[in-house]
Amino acid sequence: MYRTHTCGQLRMENVNESVCLSGWVQKVRKLGAMTFVDLRDRYGITQLVVEESAPEEIKANVAKLGREFVIQVKGTVIERASKNNKIPTGDIEIIVNELNVLSESEVPPFTIEDQTDGGDEIRMKYRYLDLRRSCVRKNLELRHRMAQLTRNYLSNLNFIEVETPVLIKSTPEGARDFVVPSRMNQGQFYALPQSPQTFKQLLMVSGFDRYFQIVKCFRDEDLRADRQPEFTQIDCEMSFVEQEDVLEVFEGLISHLFKEVRGVDIPKLEKMTWMDAMEQYGCDKPDLRFGMKIVDLTAVAKGKDFAVFNDAEYIGAICAPKCAGYTRKQLDELTEFVKRSQIGAKGLVYVKYNEDGTFKSSVDKFYTEADLKVWAETCKAEPGDLILILVGPKFKTLPQLCELRLEMGNRLGLRDKDVFKPLWVVDFPLLEWDEETQRFYAMHHPFTSPKPEDIPLMDTDPGKVRANAYDMVINGVEVGGGSIRIHDSALQSKMFDCLGFTHEAAQAQFGFLMGAFKFGAPPHGGIAFGFDRLASMFAGLDSIRDVIAFPKNNSGRDVMIDSPSEISPEQFKELGIQLKMEN
Repeated sequence: MYRTHTCGQLRMENVNESVCLSGWVQKVRKLGAMTFVDLRDRYGITQLVVEESAPEEIKANVAKLGREFVIQVKGTVIERASKNNKIPTGDIEIIVNELNVLSESEVPPFTIEDQTDGGDEIRMKYRYLDLRRSCVRKNLELRHRMAQLTRNYLSNLNFIEVETPVLIKSTPEGARDFVVPSRMNQGQFYALPQSPQTFKQLLMVSGFDRYFQIVKCFRDEDLRADRQPEFTQIDCEMSFVEQEDVLEVFEGLISHLFKEVRGVDIPKLEKMTWMDAMEQYGCDKPDLRFGMKIVDLTAVAKGKDFAVFNDAEYIGAICAPKCAGYTRKQLDELTEFVKRSQIGAKGLVYVKYNEDGTFKSSVDKFYTEADLKVWAETCKAEPGDLILILVGPKFKTLPQLCELRLEMGNRLGLRDKDVFKPLWVVDFPLLEWDEETQRFYAMHHPFTSPKPEDIPLMDTDPGKVRANAYDMVINGVEVGGGSIRIHDSALQSKMFDCLGFTHEAAQAQFGFLMGAFKFGAPPHGGIAFGFDRLASMFAGLDSIRDVIAFPKNNSGRDVMIDSPSEISPEQFKELGIQLKMEN
């Protein structure tokens, strides 16, 4: 056999035992006549000792060892004279009496240690080496544990795990599809699923009652730290439920994961309406780890000689505690921050509420101290605080204030990764208007049910209809979202009308689902969690790439296998795709 124990297993109780280990050479240290070798596998590191009296064959093999050689050793466990309390096996070492080189290694392009000298690109190119580092491996072990806990939790609540198809029909709503040409049906294409949405609804029609799946999904969209072209969801659906039933089950799941993985007790989640989230935090995924809520100053700041405020639809502010001492340089930095193209504000107004009770602002010539005191009272500011103000169209200015609030939270050290503040955001708009195409789009997807009391508005004022939808947000990150679904064919047809679908287009895209509803569809609803996002949050990481075994880079490329790549003319021919050659 290649090993009797792993490299993280041996302890003092194994002293005097004859053992066999296999693994990778982490480090070789020659100290006089003795040689020490750190042997590593997935489970840990064990120190090997080759004594001066060892057979010449062993000495010869040790002499040619390099980093990442794969070796097998046999020997005797002894107590270590100079113990290492930084590793679990630090009380023992192995006197080697047999050593076999199983595989030689070239010098790796970066050190295989937690504090590596490899940059992101080189580590992604040699990802199979990066995965040998214990800090990367621990992320995937955490992900595995979360998956096991999720499966067990949902299985105990009578959920059934069902695999749904990966080659499906392309739909025009949502993000861009990845498409796959069909060789047997030339000129036609499959799409890779953005989610198993329609299939899990069909499973409810099938009477499966409770479904879940830890499933790969695909979206051809621009990437960032928390997005990949392929990602994993915990996808779930339930029959005969209302919104509160869904929230209770999946709040329980998240609480269970926090308790088992992080040892954190999560209190009952608060609910916040979409409108409250927008008006108080400037976004639909508020970070509740700190205060600094947005305050509407429109009513108290207008009516003076300052045209910028008088002409504005909305005047909003945040109050940064104990920041009245900010210098001109710091205030200029904040002004440049909000004027960046990603945020788009035209400028920043500040009011310093000094410790002595006086005020200093960038609009002193338009407003008296009495005016500024009213602003401070409206913002609930205290002496020593700094009020930061942006103006403009309301639903353009609110997201700008959100970014400013988060920036101040970072500057003041208020966004602690070890503090978790989850909540439910509810009562989203059902539809959102797009000026460019002059039509409504579903804020979630076309199968989201409106609030029953808002259904009459679908005919008269669709923009005011609220969705029976909910998102779970933790620390400013949307980790999951779902809704109660439409299960009535007539209401689904009305929804398609609101989205501008003709009857023919709706039938072509979703006729199979509407047809299924005619055979008795139960009331149903569900949710999907971003599993990669959850795992990265539990691991305390900023990027989901670090909890994915083989991720893509920011350009959507797998630099390890050099994908995507070109295919041969013969493959195009088989698929019936004709290439247009450029001159």
